[in-house]
Amino acid sequence: MKNQKKDEQNVNKKTEDLQQNVSSAEGQFLTTNQGVKINDNNNSLKSGERGPSLLEDFILREKITHFDHERIPERIVHARGSGAHGVFQLYESQAEVTKAGFLNDTSRTTPVFVRFSTVAGSKGSTDLARDVRGFAVKFYTDEGIFDLVGNNIPVFSIQDAMKFPDFIHSVKPEPHHEMPQAASAHDTFWDFVSLVPETMHMTSWVMSDRGIPKSLRMMEGFGIHTFRLINEEGKSHFVKFHWKPLLGVHSVCWDEATKISGKDPDFHRRDLWENIEKGNYPEWELGLQIVPEEDEFKFDFDLLDPTKLIPEELVPVKIVGKMTLNRNPDNFFAETEQVAFHPGHIVPGIDFSNDPLLQGRLFSYTDTQLSRLGSPNFHEIPINRSVAPVHNNQRDAHMRMTVNKGNTAYHPNSLGGGCPFQAMMKEGGFTSFPERVDAHKIRNRSESFSDHFSQTKLFMNSLSEHEKRHMIDAYAFELSKVNYDHVKERVCFNLNMIDKDVAKKVADKLGIDIPKKVDMPLNQNIGADENPNNHQPKDANSVTAKSDKLSMTAHNKGDIKTRMIGIICDNGVDETSLNNYKTALEKEGADYKIVAPKGGKIKGNNGTEMKVDENFLTATSVVFDAMFVPSGISDVVVSHEVSRHLLNETFKHCKAIAVEGNGKELLSNTNIPTDKEDPALLIDKKPADFVKAIAAGRNWNRELNPIVPA
Repeated sequence: MKNQKKDEQNVNKKTEDLQQNVSSAEGQFLTTNQGVKINDNNNSLKSGERGPSLLEDFILREKITHFDHERIPERIVHARGSGAHGVFQLYESQAEVTKAGFLNDTSRTTPVFVRFSTVAGSKGSTDLARDVRGFAVKFYTDEGIFDLVGNNIPVFSIQDAMKFPDFIHSVKPEPHHEMPQAASAHDTFWDFVSLVPETMHMTSWVMSDRGIPKSLRMMEGFGIHTFRLINEEGKSHFVKFHWKPLLGVHSVCWDEATKISGKDPDFHRRDLWENIEKGNYPEWELGLQIVPEEDEFKFDFDLLDPTKLIPEELVPVKIVGKMTLNRNPDNFFAETEQVAFHPGHIVPGIDFSNDPLLQGRLFSYTDTQLSRLGSPNFHEIPINRSVAPVHNNQRDAHMRMTVNKGNTAYHPNSLGGGCPFQAMMKEGGFTSFPERVDAHKIRNRSESFSDHFSQTKLFMNSLSEHEKRHMIDAYAFELSKVNYDHVKERVCFNLNMIDKDVAKKVADKLGIDIPKKVDMPLNQNIGADENPNNHQPKDANSVTAKSDKLSMTAHNKGDIKTRMIGIICDNGVDETSLNNYKTALEKEGADYKIVAPKGGKIKGNNGTEMKVDENFLTATSVVFDAMFVPSGISDVVVSHEVSRHLLNETFKHCKAIAVEGNGKELLSNTNIPTDKEDPALLIDKKPADFVKAIAAGRNWNRELNPIVPA
């Protein structure tokens, strides 16, 4: 009995000890980890509203440092990545605006390493999650490393780095049960979005088809932030960086994305790897949007606001060079996993702006590499090494590779002959742009950052009908996963400030009413109580402008290079029918796979043996861009449920289908209507017509009459 009582006492004491570490924030003030009450958790400390962020901001540093070290060793964001080596070639010198050597000398070929990634998911998540895609490029220039660390979306979700940990925490799996994985369709994300209206622009991009790209090779890339270019005379221009894919910009539809995630979660990674191995080297052109220093304030948005883009109609993108990815990594961990990017890795001729999100990233990236790679010597890992010589007085630390000779590890010195020397500007020494800063230390946000909805409206206005339809469906799907009506109502309220038609359609699908006003929790608006920016953002429904470049339809190149076509056939296939189409596809740079009931080989009607690439056990339509059924297919193919499903699903996903000869018998066994005009359904047409139909893009009008089950 005594022992039992003693055991109970021990259990109770253990419970009490554990309870001491349980924290409930209900009714409490927000504090630092040192217990200091926080007055403003939305804005970093700056020199003036539009000035640079200050190193003394202990609240920002504590918050970012904790965030950077939350995961070991996997990246906190962008954990799921794919990489490739390549080269960058300049078309024409940009000496007029920058002294950066790789942007001046057209005879130089600059090596690059690129890492594409999803943001929210872990390393083991699917490639086809609805998400932003990272697009980070490491230039190994003669003057040092330049990292262009961007995304496939031109704007960011938040304006100040102070909010970055909050944004990522909201989109990550919820901490009490670690669900859902690699998905924004849950309570905490939309709660945050509904309370922070500045997120609406980027969120709308993610809810569009841009959030589910067809291929990493078919994405645009953006540097997001406004940087500076500095020329030899010290003159500054503002710049935004763009990557334009030569294959065009393409997506999958949502039903495809969910099925690909189940059938082949490595779809993007496999697609990039296999095409490089085949010699189908992905290519992007580098574009610059250049704004003279004197034009900084001529726009109705702020260049320093990372939630804003510059419409190409206002500042055209100047194409200056081409990047080609031509080699896969030899070892995934050593290269793709250990590569360390940093927006603070710049070279002479490129400099920062006072974008408050960029300013926070300049601190964050070094800090997170220290945690993830374990040492300040991460620059010595081969994939991160500069091709320019490295000489400084830094020594020691974990995993030091360099053997430094001599007895001086300080500067200035005379014992080492004064080496290494400081470089004058004319000798290539980096100097920061001497921007004048004369302002009060303040936690605030510029009034010019306060319009959160006009550019979101611009984006929605610019979408084609099917793109807008998909975006509305995506909002409705994601919000249907939210368990709190007040969160749904706040999101719809914000949407109503942007586009009343979009908001109404989303609300109707959710079965809710759009509120006339919403209550915001205490101090939840932008800034603290005294902040003059603590106001309702203006209604953007009056915005009528559009920007054609924001629609994906503007980026269809009209060709079928590297597209994958499924050919359904079996023994006895008509070789003439098959070969005519194969020849036409190969001529246009497309690829194909033979899909048959069984694996191994099949024989054509002339006795030619052909390898089967996919059998009916493994075949899925979602990995193909179109389907062809040649003449001479067997009765097994005509009647098989898999071949019927392949065509039904291809039709449902609005892709081109061609049939010849008795291939029509299989078509008649499907649910596909043949009595309506459909430019992407070709019966006994020429191979050239099939090529043209694929190049034209999907026939999205099929979605208006969704009668085909698949």
